[in-house]
Amino acid sequence: MKGSVIAMDRIFGRQAAARIVDGALDDLLVDPPDDRVRPGAIYRAKAGRPMKGQGGMILETPDGPLFLRNAKGIAQGDTALVQASTYAEREKAAPATQRILFKGRHAMLTPGAPGRNISRAIMNQERRAALQEILDEVELPESLGIVLRTGADAAEDADVREEIGRLADIAGMVLNESLSGRPARLLDGPSAPELALRDWPRSRDLDDSPGSFDRFGVDEMIDALRSPHVMFGGGSVAVEPTRALVAVDVNAAGSSSTAAGLKANLAALRALPRALRLRGLGGQILVDLAPLAKRDRRSVEDTAKSAFRACPVDTTFAGWTPLGHMEFLRKRERLPLHEVVT
Repeated sequence: MKGSVIAMDRIFGRQAAARIVDGALDDLLVDPPDDRVRPGAIYRAKAGRPMKGQGGMILETPDGPLFLRNAKGIAQGDTALVQASTYAEREKAAPATQRILFKGRHAMLTPGAPGRNISRAIMNQERRAALQEILDEVELPESLGIVLRTGADAAEDADVREEIGRLADIAGMVLNESLSGRPARLLDGPSAPELALRDWPRSRDLDDSPGSFDRFGVDEMIDALRSPHVMFGGGSVAVEPTRALVAVDVNAAGSSSTAAGLKANLAALRALPRALRLRGLGGQILVDLAPLAKRDRRSVEDTAKSAFRACPVDTTFAGWTPLGHMEFLRKRERLPLHEVVT
């Protein structure tokens, strides 16, 4: 099956969305359990105990604790408007930020960061001029900035205007809430289908009717993700999460030479972003490579950076360990699949 398909269905009682490209699962989003704080949710939170030595503070919300880094000017007992930024590590509070964002497919509103900007990824000057006209005519409070995202490039002008108006209404509702009162969730974080429609490339084929996962074989693809092994020409890679980090082991097929190892390492690093994305894995990623000569490290680095740059989940190359392992830091945008799908 050539081309891309977006399927939306339920799995284990939760909403989910799958993106299938040329017959293979390319991305997967699944709603978290009800007791987990969802990234993007906005809260009126109450400041609890400060975390000495970390410059942060634990915040109380109706959905569980949040951790606010750089909590300067907030005293214990104060209330603050915050947004959950990523999922929490096991047995830890979910990270939060006071830098609130209202994000849509075409636009993003930025309270407290005024300005009107267009994504640099939109290169066509005629399109940029048309989008600038939209920005010039938009009426927003002075304290509310706006950024037109890459998705605005191919969108109809009317759709861009409509979304800006909708986001402005949501922002006004949230920002006008009183900070006095009990902790409360003021805005839900986006669901898996909402994230898919907001962030994934458009597809002509969208199937959101019940049974879509069965029709496109998504259930079987998800079952295959229970195995840590990813096979590719010339070797395999094992992706195994632990409490502290995600361990990745690269194996060259049938050879221990550095030439075979280099080939396997390059192929493994190209496949790794998808393997992590589908399994919802983030945090510290440690890669134990196949045999590699030091002179080939730059080539391996460049391949890894290029592969992760094309992935929608922010990932940073942290460097080489003394034992020659590659280390990455990856944003925890998703819950690990093994915690969501049992």
